[in-house]
Amino acid sequence: MRTFLTKALERAGYHVQAFDNGLSAYERLREEPFSLLLTDIVMPEMDGIELARRATRLDPDLKVMFITGFAAVALNHENDVPRPAKVLSKPFHLRELVREVGRMLEAA
Repeated sequence: MRTFLTKALERAGYHVQAFDNGLSAYERLREEPFSLLLTDIVMPEMDGIELARRATRLDPDLKVMFITGFAAVALNHENDVPRPAKVLSKPFHLRELVREVGRMLEAA
């Protein structure tokens, strides 16, 4: 799925860096700034909620979008999810993903 999402976003003109787990993504976020963190909630080594928490501590202005089949988990306030975070529930169409990424990046 990561490959399809990456290709769709690159075709739409976005620069994408993809990682196969939350820990490697976090390590990269520590090295350079990003405009948007697009993450699944369920990932090896560090889940998406923890990744988003840590990433927004590094950069409070970082925009966060979760893609997940478990939207109720992401919206649970007890999980200390960074706000405002967008949740895109699976299944979704790649056009919807590209549109939502565009909206988030255009938002001030």
